[in-house]
Amino acid sequence: MTANSIDANPLLEAWSGPFEAPPFDRIAPDHFRPAFDVAMTQARAEIDAIADDPAPPSFANTIEALERSGRALDRVSRVFFNLAGADTNDAIEAIEREIAPRLARHRSDTMLNDALFRRIEALKANEASLGLTPEQARALARYHLDFTRAGAGLPPDAKARLAEIGERLATLSAEFGQNVLADEKAWAMLLDAGGLDGLPDFVVSAAARLAEERGHPGRYAVTLARSSVEPFLQFSARRDLREQAFRAWASRGENGGATDNRAIAAETLRLRAERARLLGYASHADYRLADTMAKTPQAALDMLRSVWAPGAAAARREAKALQALATGEGGNFTLAPWDWRYLAEKRRKVEFDFDESAVKPYLQLDRMIEAAFYAAERLFGVTFETRADLPLHHPDARAWTVKDRAGAPIALFVGDYFARGSKHSGAWMSNFRGQDKLDGERRPIVVNVMNFSKGGEGEASLLSFDDARTLFHEFGHALHGVLSDVTYPALSGTRVANDFVEFPSQLYEHWLEQPEMLRRFAVHYRTGEPMPEALLEKLIAARRFNQGFATVEYTASALVDLALHLDPDPGDVDVAAFERAETERLGMPAAITPRHRTPHFQHVFSGGYSSAYYSYLWSEVLDADGFEAFAEAGDIFDPAVARRLHDHVYAAGGTRDFDDAYRAFRGRAPTPAALFRKRGFAQA
Repeated sequence: MTANSIDANPLLEAWSGPFEAPPFDRIAPDHFRPAFDVAMTQARAEIDAIADDPAPPSFANTIEALERSGRALDRVSRVFFNLAGADTNDAIEAIEREIAPRLARHRSDTMLNDALFRRIEALKANEASLGLTPEQARALARYHLDFTRAGAGLPPDAKARLAEIGERLATLSAEFGQNVLADEKAWAMLLDAGGLDGLPDFVVSAAARLAEERGHPGRYAVTLARSSVEPFLQFSARRDLREQAFRAWASRGENGGATDNRAIAAETLRLRAERARLLGYASHADYRLADTMAKTPQAALDMLRSVWAPGAAAARREAKALQALATGEGGNFTLAPWDWRYLAEKRRKVEFDFDESAVKPYLQLDRMIEAAFYAAERLFGVTFETRADLPLHHPDARAWTVKDRAGAPIALFVGDYFARGSKHSGAWMSNFRGQDKLDGERRPIVVNVMNFSKGGEGEASLLSFDDARTLFHEFGHALHGVLSDVTYPALSGTRVANDFVEFPSQLYEHWLEQPEMLRRFAVHYRTGEPMPEALLEKLIAARRFNQGFATVEYTASALVDLALHLDPDPGDVDVAAFERAETERLGMPAAITPRHRTPHFQHVFSGGYSSAYYSYLWSEVLDADGFEAFAEAGDIFDPAVARRLHDHVYAAGGTRDFDDAYRAFRGRAPTPAALFRKRGFAQA
């Protein structure tokens, strides 16, 4: 049979393996189009049957029926989009461009279905008489809000236009992300031995492997993967090569030709603004933030501005010190963005006697994974058992069964850690299946995807401290999915507001930098010796170093994101020029660029963070304040605090108001004082 035969299509079969995991050894790109066709047809029939049900609406025949509908489509979509992010190719990218608008149309047909919305409205109006549990009431509220925010109940012409906008935005999102990946794959800087000045051994080794993978054995390559270009910018003594690498990195999506994203971003902004107007909002930012903890753009702006002033002041002091360092070494140049990381590394050595390259041999990937697992066991009683019997989406991926305190399996966790040309840049958590208990326990299959440099054959893969923090961050997201304990899929795991979803992940980062964790897991990859106490103390002491740069780099991106989406009628905006004007208005130091330049800002234009990139800082207020609960208890694994954290945050999903969830964990509302202490700033 051919791959197009429905009978032979593994995506349409019942999966009987462990955790009903996808049979990746039998899935080929040709399976996806027919699988989407069948699954979408089936989902449409299921939804139409709910909408046309002659029985009076009830929670069971409407909300629970909607929760059960479209499971085949959900399964096919999760497999496909995980591959599209982590192991794509030309065939998958072509399908993505085709299927994204079709899925958007399918969603519009559902969310704008009058008969369906009337049933949901009737339930909401009669909620008091339905005898719902708190979780059921939350699920009903979620559905009613989602339908309302999608345009249900609007006049037919408005709904038709909203559907058109949804389709077009889905196409633009897919193209934006694919263009960034294409620019990253197309560029590499090949070096000979003369280009290695200043690079530590681990950077040289990684560059040699990258060159060999690209068909240039005996040479060295720097690519636009963050795990390649950032260490080069940090250590290379060749200013000319740093400039070349930085300019290529900063200009992704802005190079003219087929992969230029500026027109895509401009059209996206226009369509988002038009959709917001149709839905009765002043701007896309107003629309987007109405369903978050912040509630309004002004609240997000106030929070960002509260750290911008001390952050920018610190960055200006840092810039002055770096310029003095360069001048003192005879550098006849003005500090530029491609100089900052290099000179900051030199300054850190001077001020803290701390060398990042001395730390990296102690941060083995496998030991950092063990550390993340260990903290989860101490906090939540879960253990991780390696399994090698599952076909996964890529040979580099690995899997673990997650077990509870009683040894019962509760989830499957998949880790995909290494950079490659078929993977989009960045790091993220996703899943092949979410958790719910609607029809018996459905255990989640959660995946972490990262872009670390892979060690050579038989060699350990070594991480920078920022890499290790990323691993803990994404694992915090993974735990949010793994520990989910809810009944309804709509409320499961990470299906929470953007400015709350980063709280569990950022909170988890704190355990990495605790001395008791580092003493246990930061061991030399060759000798097995623990990190020397003096080096550990320097590492901890240097945590607040360069915080002005880090604050400005991030906050500028968040402020530009909000400014772009606060415009009620952006017209044919030049997003790169807008970004330059906005950063100049903010008084951003010239030697710092936004962490994500707008033409490659995938969080905003091909992810779920439009108007919401501020969420990381909003959640940092929560995580800084939240971790102090453990400090106040005198034990970073305090059982009582950990139990509250589990019950009200990691296991709760979207079953309760997020402000209430935080208060139930912490015993009070958060305060920003801990954030300022964490960043080393005086409180504004």
